[in-house]
Amino acid sequence: MRDFRALLAEDRVVVFDGAMGTMLYSKGVFINRCYDELNLKEPDLVREVHAAYIRAGAEVLETNTFGATRPHLEGYGLGEQVKVINRRAAEIAREAAGEERYVAGAVGPLGIRLEPYGPTSEAEAEAFFVEAIEGLLEGGVDCFVLETFSDLREIQQALKAVRSRTDLPVFAQMTIQDDGKTSYGTDPEDAARMLDRWGADVIGLNCSVGPAIILEAIEKVAQVTDKKLSALPNAGMPREIHGRKMYMSSPDYMAKYTKRLIQAGVKFVGGCCGTTPDHIRQIADAARALSPRRQAPAITVQERGTRPLVEPVPLAERSRFGAKLAAGTFVTSVEIVPPKGCDPKVMLEGVRRIRDAGVDAINVPDGPRAQSRMGAMAASLLIEREGIEAVVHYTCRDRNLLGMQSDLLGAAALGIRNLLLVTGDPPKMGPYPQATAVFDIDSIGLSNMVHRLNHGLDLGGNPIGQPTAFCFGVGVNPAALDLAHELDRFAWKVEAGAQYAITQPVFDAEQLKRFLAQVAHFDIPIIAGIWPLASYRNAEFMSNEVPGVVIPPSVLARMQEAEAKGRAAEEGVAIAREMLDEVRGLVQGVQVSAPLGKIPLALAVFGNA
Repeated sequence: MRDFRALLAEDRVVVFDGAMGTMLYSKGVFINRCYDELNLKEPDLVREVHAAYIRAGAEVLETNTFGATRPHLEGYGLGEQVKVINRRAAEIAREAAGEERYVAGAVGPLGIRLEPYGPTSEAEAEAFFVEAIEGLLEGGVDCFVLETFSDLREIQQALKAVRSRTDLPVFAQMTIQDDGKTSYGTDPEDAARMLDRWGADVIGLNCSVGPAIILEAIEKVAQVTDKKLSALPNAGMPREIHGRKMYMSSPDYMAKYTKRLIQAGVKFVGGCCGTTPDHIRQIADAARALSPRRQAPAITVQERGTRPLVEPVPLAERSRFGAKLAAGTFVTSVEIVPPKGCDPKVMLEGVRRIRDAGVDAINVPDGPRAQSRMGAMAASLLIEREGIEAVVHYTCRDRNLLGMQSDLLGAAALGIRNLLLVTGDPPKMGPYPQATAVFDIDSIGLSNMVHRLNHGLDLGGNPIGQPTAFCFGVGVNPAALDLAHELDRFAWKVEAGAQYAITQPVFDAEQLKRFLAQVAHFDIPIIAGIWPLASYRNAEFMSNEVPGVVIPPSVLARMQEAEAKGRAAEEGVAIAREMLDEVRGLVQGVQVSAPLGKIPLALAVFGNA
């Protein structure tokens, strides 16, 4: 068998195979199964798919390992079989390919988010990729295809993993959306520049969209790299027909675009989702019939490096709340929940009362305890019309990565300036446990996103023009059961650019003092959360059913005794005022909650009835 690099040196078009998953599904393998495990459980079925693509004219077979990395396999209880699954997949493809065709080790994204938008470090990601790559090497692959990546940092770790184990050729393929960019907002030509710099042997695009959008992107990529190009599009965009995803691009249509892709400079063609041996047969016919009429023009790659961060708006100029934080002035706020319906009248009456009491800002939770209420962003805009600033709580629970970025850009345009970034309570806590949660990222990743927006860059590192001017903080829990983990997360939030922190409601001053001593080196304003308990029942509920809240037995006993005397609300305010007096000199502000919507109780903590 020839070395694959010899094939790279030839000036001809090479045909890859088509979709593996589409074919396995058509053979009756349901989508809830682990397709990678079929290499062990039903190798003949996988081999049949390879053989069908060989008969159609494919010269390169991809292994059935798109999801065969530990994070994916652990979801099926197969985390310890990463190497054996990858090795067996390569062996099956090698057996089918014989000596006349090549085997490419397929490696897909991990399916988890990398820092700064997720908990997985780059080193951990590289280790996950190494594990799969070692298995593919043991099985005898001729090259590697890193495919369907949206995050440049993730594909960089996959490239590093390959290079740490072998010098076999590597295809690096990104995937784009119908706007021609990755889901992280990266232009294909910018991605190509980086992949070229990192040493990919072939640069390409695959999946997500049909051949028309892939062609437009390839024409841009061809202008910025002299590396060979690959294009493996889907058979168009899928449509749902009677509950099934159907790909509508015909083999003839794919063949027509294959010719155009070749004319644009592509040397490796094939198909992704929805393509079948019929598609590959016509793609192969097009490749044989057409010699490229021109070489794609190439220029010397100029490394542009990381886009420079724009100088952010000074904290003191972002909002009145931010100005007080920047000046070291003690800030006050009251937390009220948005209305359950669409009528804000009662909420706004309370807002005016809080404003007239001289409080600095109103904190607006975003679906606290997974309750369905008016959106925090809309409620905050209504509040700010009354002449007092809002601090918008913004959660990761209900929105995907792109939706969050869109929301934040819109909020900036509407004049929202103060944010508290939180991960969000899971839906099962609320009255709609059947609702789904997104959690694309957590509050650490969201902090990184807002920090970038404040520096004029979107989540893909692309300029947005005028930067946002958010004064953003994060939550922290001094009473966390695993305080070491909480402190680690707090450190990451501060590293991500958080400008202040608000604690969970604190009922133990000594506990807060110990916590403040442990975070003093971060030099970030801490705002203490204070909750005036409305009743003994409220105290019991907070203690037992609200995550992150710890109420000492002595406080519960005081509330129980006061309840018996009919003075529970007064006692709750007294406890909160005692807490405020104790912590005033230790923190830079307080957020006082209005329990059960009772604003007079919150104002009474400040001494205003």
